[in-house]
Amino acid sequence: MSISSERKPLGKQVTSSLKMLSPIVELNVGGEMYTTTLSTLKKHPGSKLAEMFTGQPKLRTDSEGRFFIDRPGTYFKYILEYLRSNQVPTQCIQDVYREALFYNIEPLIKQLEDSPQIFGELVARKQFLARVPSYSENIELMIRIARAEAVASRQSSVIVCVVRTEEDAARCQDALNSLDMDKKSVVKFGPWKATPSISDLLDCIQMDVEAKGYKISFQPHVAEKGFRFKSYDFFYKFMFTWW
Repeated sequence: MSISSERKPLGKQVTSSLKMLSPIVELNVGGEMYTTTLSTLKKHPGSKLAEMFTGQPKLRTDSEGRFFIDRPGTYFKYILEYLRSNQVPTQCIQDVYREALFYNIEPLIKQLEDSPQIFGELVARKQFLARVPSYSENIELMIRIARAEAVASRQSSVIVCVVRTEEDAARCQDALNSLDMDKKSVVKFGPWKATPSISDLLDCIQMDVEAKGYKISFQPHVAEKGFRFKSYDFFYKFMFTWW
């Protein structure tokens, strides 16, 4: 019996396994090419990067045999620099933080969370918005209303009612009852128990809608004839510009 059939050529997986024995590793991260050492990638044993390169390979290779990671390659250089020299990046902080979370590099995550940008976002702004009922849902509602009104228009508007206290919420409801418009099209934010002001919340709304790629601006809603309350007490018009 011929034994040639028992001998199989090295396939992609076996070739990759042999390559892992090399201390030099070539990577293709989202189309960006990097060369580093195995010890650098495994510097933090609990990280996803260390897991990727421990034991049998867990990554596919590209046509040149480089290990492929399907993540934004632009920010991997900051991850790699930290692994090499413990240098915490000072640029693209938000983006690098997302990548550090993905790769689960705990020391880098903790140091980035101490940076003013991440600290301010996680501890200050996010904690404030967590105290505003249905904040994220209301942002999505604003966008749905604006898109529904965008047909054959350059701009569409969304009326927002912002109230900070329970007393203001009751007054806002009275004002809504006097408005000559569909109440379902008015998006209500608040009340909340935190120090930031109505102006701060309006800035947050604009920031988070623009982060989704929309171009918006806002101004106090102009009072209509017979309106029983000053419109700028509660109501603001957000303008979405489409072109």
